[in-house]
Amino acid sequence: MTGWLASVANPAEIPLLLPAAPGILDLKDPSAGALGAWAADDIAATMRALAALPGRPWLSATIGDHPMRPEAVEPAARRIAATGVDFVKIGFAPDGAPDRCIDALAPLAAEGVQMVAVLFADLWPPDPGCLPIDRLAAAGFRGAMLDTAGKRHGLRRHWDDAQLSNFVCCTRAHNLLTGLAGSLRVADIPALSALSPDYLGFRGALCGGERTAGIDPQAVARVATAFAGLPDLTPQPRPSAPSRS
Repeated sequence: MTGWLASVANPAEIPLLLPAAPGILDLKDPSAGALGAWAADDIAATMRALAALPGRPWLSATIGDHPMRPEAVEPAARRIAATGVDFVKIGFAPDGAPDRCIDALAPLAAEGVQMVAVLFADLWPPDPGCLPIDRLAAAGFRGAMLDTAGKRHGLRRHWDDAQLSNFVCCTRAHNLLTGLAGSLRVADIPALSALSPDYLGFRGALCGGERTAGIDPQAVARVATAFAGLPDLTPQPRPSAPSRS
């Protein structure tokens, strides 16, 4: 059964989302770009605040928008990993040196950091064979998510559903957690859930349309209700809880 991820702009939004029980709270500053980062101290404080919460959602955090240079990406990933967050999300674009960045991050994966690569559908060709999925798996990444760098058009304007299905299948074949995001709407949930990604990610749909606006509890309820009404067709094994061991 596909779960959902909710992007959270600040700690004050978290109580508005917890009753809807998203599987992942994604700590990301939408005013600072596609993968704008929270301050590391705020991430660590949020981890401490939610640590004792029974059945708490997993927490992911972005490292910020960085050029594809190892000397920029690796320190940023290490800084966010030091907060103890469950998943560290890192954006990958085809320009620059994405392969060198992946290689530079492999030691962090070997230390037990659960990293998720965010691949931008409006920057990469609409073909999973063009994506560095095999290299991510070999480097020890935990997952790969297809998102959009620009938010004017949704994910399905860049890749059609057959191409998205191929991405999900390819990612699963490499034993990676798989996700789809990028200006998704409530209306996208049935079709994309049918592709069996582990997660669908949302921000704008939780704010009533504009991703830089605040969380709208009524919009959150619409997303949660859409997931509650999905048929349980062919459930996939759920990923095990993150571990640093």
